[in-house]
Amino acid sequence: MAMSDELARLGDLHQRGVLSDDEFARAKARVLDGGSAASSGVAAINSLRRSVADRWLGGVCGGLGEFTGVSAWVWRLCFALMVLCAGTGMLAYVLLWIFVPSQAAARPLPALGSR
Repeated sequence: MAMSDELARLGDLHQRGVLSDDEFARAKARVLDGGSAASSGVAAINSLRRSVADRWLGGVCGGLGEFTGVSAWVWRLCFALMVLCAGTGMLAYVLLWIFVPSQAAARPLPALGSR
């Protein structure tokens, strides 16, 4: 739905008394804010990193554990079970290993001369 259509719908609901002034203002601000919910979701996905501290192989399960709040051993078990399903776990793990950057790559480099 276009932004103008959404604002018109909100205005109509406000005029009919379905929305209070406060609810209308919050809904209008949310519509005018644009895709902040979508951009925050993209930012969350972009924060996924392979773990440096909790790694057995490539750090994928440790990174997924930190990202989702689920223990890394649960992710390891899931990937191991998916390996038994025609190797899909191995494929998924290798693709994540290739495309998800490491936490070490995200750290800033120290300045020259500071040790």
